[in-house]
Amino acid sequence: MIQNNLRAKITLTSILTVLLCICLNTNALAQQDPQYTQYMFNTMAVNPAYVGSKGHTVLSALGRTQWVGFEGAPDTQTLSYDTPLGYSGVGLGINLVNDKIGPSHEQYLDINASYTIETGEEGNLAFGLKLGGRLLNIDWTVGKSRDDDPVFDANNNIINKFLPSIGAGIYYHEPDWYVGLSVPNFLGSEHYDGDNQLGEVATERLHFFLIAGYVYDLTPDIKFKPAALFKGVAGAPLSLDISANFLFDETFRAGISWRWDDSISALLGFQVSEAFHIGYAYDLTTSNYNVANSGTHEVMLRYEIFKEARMKSPRFF
Repeated sequence: MIQNNLRAKITLTSILTVLLCICLNTNALAQQDPQYTQYMFNTMAVNPAYVGSKGHTVLSALGRTQWVGFEGAPDTQTLSYDTPLGYSGVGLGINLVNDKIGPSHEQYLDINASYTIETGEEGNLAFGLKLGGRLLNIDWTVGKSRDDDPVFDANNNIINKFLPSIGAGIYYHEPDWYVGLSVPNFLGSEHYDGDNQLGEVATERLHFFLIAGYVYDLTPDIKFKPAALFKGVAGAPLSLDISANFLFDETFRAGISWRWDDSISALLGFQVSEAFHIGYAYDLTTSNYNVANSGTHEVMLRYEIFKEARMKSPRFF
């Protein structure tokens, strides 16, 4: 049985890795979607198949202020709700995002649905679909070109332009580990491009996310969770996040995270009550932006509504 479980884990992980590598066989540019340091506790934002996997209703809010002191830096807030629909294997989730960067201001509304199949005594394989849209606003008068190019004026502003989105994902989890692959949006809609110096928008590239995590019981009171997120953008370099969190007595969490060629982070969390959790992350920038900012702050609030007895799976996911 142990060998079979191990073989299944290796096989599924290998398949997902190969699929990601095939998708990422491209050259590269910059990230376009909001990024989160506490992605391992905000999983629905990167994979719709996660919806309903906790077995009860979850309300989450997250605020991220990036590159403090850097004018026009990303500023993001999210509000999400996800719940299973009875014992049908269906999960439903709603995600709201408010994202600002430079002259761009976007608001997202996504509806996520998942269907979970039991694959063994403890294994669950979920398939997810995301349907949504966003409003794109760009005020070019916020920025100026070096030569006061006339393209940077109010006549070129974009106001409440609606852009639909369709995404999908798969997510496999057992009580002590998980792995998932997702594409947040298959549609090539318009997106603000901070590298563009001509006051124009760019076509949004496909994003791919591969997530994985494992929970080890070091002692009866200490759990250890390493986790990773591989993010790829068609035409851009691979982004890698690796984190390590420790959970003490099911109450206090502390850890570190590293984002390839971008930042290192400290993570903290406190289980205020059985239902209410507070999380915090501080990113210290290691890229060229570190000369112009004093880091990134991210705060997360999560409230869980338990309809029945607590689940056996760890608080980590």
